[in-house]
Amino acid sequence: MTQLVWFRNNLRVEDNKPLAEAMKAEGDVIAVYCFDPRHYAETEFEFPKTGAFRAQFLIESIANLQEKLSTLTIPLFLFHDKPEVVFPNLIANFEVKNIFSQTEWTSEEVSVTNAVKSKSTEQVAWHQYYDQFLFHPEDIPYNDFSKIPKVFTEFRKKCEKYTSVRELAESPKKQNCSISAEKIAKFTTKIPSLQALGLEPPKLDHRTAFPFQGGETAGRERIQNYIWETQNIATYKQTRNELIGTEYSSKFSAWLANGSISPRMIYWEVKKFEKQVKKNQDTHWIVFELIWRDFFKFISLKYGDKLFTMGGVLEKKYNWKISEAIKEQWIEGKTKYNFVNANMKELAKTGWMSNRGRQNVASFWAKELQQDWRIGASYFESLFIDYDVHSNWGNWQYVSGVGNDPRDRKFNIEKQAENYDPNGAYVNVWLK
Repeated sequence: MTQLVWFRNNLRVEDNKPLAEAMKAEGDVIAVYCFDPRHYAETEFEFPKTGAFRAQFLIESIANLQEKLSTLTIPLFLFHDKPEVVFPNLIANFEVKNIFSQTEWTSEEVSVTNAVKSKSTEQVAWHQYYDQFLFHPEDIPYNDFSKIPKVFTEFRKKCEKYTSVRELAESPKKQNCSISAEKIAKFTTKIPSLQALGLEPPKLDHRTAFPFQGGETAGRERIQNYIWETQNIATYKQTRNELIGTEYSSKFSAWLANGSISPRMIYWEVKKFEKQVKKNQDTHWIVFELIWRDFFKFISLKYGDKLFTMGGVLEKKYNWKISEAIKEQWIEGKTKYNFVNANMKELAKTGWMSNRGRQNVASFWAKELQQDWRIGASYFESLFIDYDVHSNWGNWQYVSGVGNDPRDRKFNIEKQAENYDPNGAYVNVWLK
């Protein structure tokens, strides 16, 4: 009897509920990850769905995952193919009885899950777990997702009052794998290169604020460094709106996005730091941001595909425009605002941008240029190392006036530049 763990956006061995549950079951545990060609195709807005920066980070993450699983004697089978093509062969050859995976709910992911299930035999049992949240969906003070409030503050306060964060999942232990090395070798494939995925390797820009490697090991090292070694967490709220360097913010989002670390890992380290070193507004603000991340996931659960529609979750009608010339100027950093231009240059060169920058360039695109916000969201999807479907599309709706911002704000770009780059240091880094 064999248990199969399907890795998707949960690329870690620690605090991994599907993996922990699979290892409790009888028999050998094997794992699979598919580099789905659909993830590297063009979107309807003609951007690569996964660009080179994120793909490189993903490749590093998978290599690390494979290494960590090998220490547990769990083979990770890798395929550059659609999961629904891969799974029937694995199920048949390894006599798979149970499949363990993280629950996904956005339409593209659900479509793939259903396609795999349709190709699986009836003898295979499925076990899926919500494993990407800080507050588990079963624990929040709302009896169904339709009751999730539209406004973040209401959601945060109620969850902080009534919801506890679960402990980490049990750490996996090395298994005695009875599958022969010859059989494993027969199904083992290599991690595809960027070129095989249709992408050119990105050049490392020395100015990048995100020079980090992908993978659980690097993610946990960043937690250790940011919280304990430098104790930068103790000034996080004061520095999080800065623009230059690796230390103005935690940078946890990239590892969170593909699940190399979990929000619970960060939460419990923060709580440990607060108990042993210092508790202040800054330490709380890290948790505050994790709750924001949860909020957009719950909004996605509540509204489904409205997360991707022009009218957004509010079903608002605006006279959105589409201009190729304006899009090129925005992407190339040739707008009337140097602050916008510098941020867009940073994104194009590094796959990264500060939170302050993201809000400003998105507001400029949607509120001032009045361009279809979905084009901007799709561009971010393509470029960002830390792309997360719920946060990206939820934040774009928020900034564009079709989402969860009750005040429907528009950023004053010149004032923002004065406040956050008063001496032009950031602009000079990217436009000199």
